[in-house]
Amino acid sequence: MKRLKLGMVGGGAGAFIGAVHRIAARLDDHYELVCGAFSSSAEKSKASGVLLGLAPERVYSSYTELFEREKQLPESERVEVISIVTPNHVHFEPAKLALESGFHVILDKPATFSLDEAKQLKKVVAETGRFLCLTHTYTGYPMVKEARQIVSSGRLGKIRKVYVEYPQGWLSTFEEGSGNKQASWRTDPEQSGIAGAMGDIGTHAFNLAEYVSGLEVTRLCADINIMVEGRRLDDDGAVLLKFNGNASGVLMATQVAAGEENNIKIRVYGEKGGIEWQQCDANSLQLKWPGRPLEILRTGGKYLGTFATHNIRTPAGHPEGYLEAFANLYSNFALCIKARLAGKEPQPEWLDFPGIEEGLRGMAFIENVIASGKSEKKWLDFIL
Repeated sequence: MKRLKLGMVGGGAGAFIGAVHRIAARLDDHYELVCGAFSSSAEKSKASGVLLGLAPERVYSSYTELFEREKQLPESERVEVISIVTPNHVHFEPAKLALESGFHVILDKPATFSLDEAKQLKKVVAETGRFLCLTHTYTGYPMVKEARQIVSSGRLGKIRKVYVEYPQGWLSTFEEGSGNKQASWRTDPEQSGIAGAMGDIGTHAFNLAEYVSGLEVTRLCADINIMVEGRRLDDDGAVLLKFNGNASGVLMATQVAAGEENNIKIRVYGEKGGIEWQQCDANSLQLKWPGRPLEILRTGGKYLGTFATHNIRTPAGHPEGYLEAFANLYSNFALCIKARLAGKEPQPEWLDFPGIEEGLRGMAFIENVIASGKSEKKWLDFIL
């Protein structure tokens, strides 16, 4: 199977998420990194290209130069997929231009800087016919996929309650004042947008809730806070949720839970039973039944469904974690592109990655949550 030629916008030397994307792309050998514009600084971009072993002539000073120059190369040489790993305010323009230049796009979340940009990007995806993958990492875990399949099979009965939480503690002090680059842009409204914690990790929790439950949020009521003095964007919040089908839920996202790491967790309860998954024990999925012992399903078990097993690489007992979940998104995206190139229909398991629809709903979540947080009315309809 041929490797897809991958280019990267952002993610240069010292950028945490850029390295994660490159590892994810390499894990299943579906991609070869061939070019990039790794920084808004031409000098830093060139230096990053050297460290990555790329040909100097394919390390560009800007994403506009990258797309223009790559389009002129023979089809056998030119880049095919663009991975965009920049801060939020530099998502829309490179994604739009990449799609219009004929490239498929892998985009870090949230999709854009604003809901309006997300709506525009959806139109561009439709007009160009190119694939777009949004890296909501946690939907890539095999046991999250198993949870979704269990819910959709009806084994839990009609869904009544959804609880999802994402506690972090890394911003429990004023990190942006100490030169922390990640903290600086994530708490800057000029780069991050109108939301801090709710945009950064609240969107992950929201996406996970809708993905596993198979439901969509229709109304919400938010309490949004800035806990650290001097911070410009929210670092803490809780949201009451109403879903279609009359289910209700609670979402919590905070970056000031001192001592917490990244243990995103979801619980879904139906008429007949419930499920629970958390990242700190990602290989396990708990099933809870009235009057019956707790069941624990494990990654690698032969009893799992096809969506879970398709995304497992190792035998039972070997932990698969964050990087593997990230790689599952890259792998499924590549399989869909390769199927199209071969004139074939992608398998359903391959199509199971977040795209522009999830991106649009994520941006709507941000804008509705912040609006509710500021409103005295509180309960607001979920408006796209």
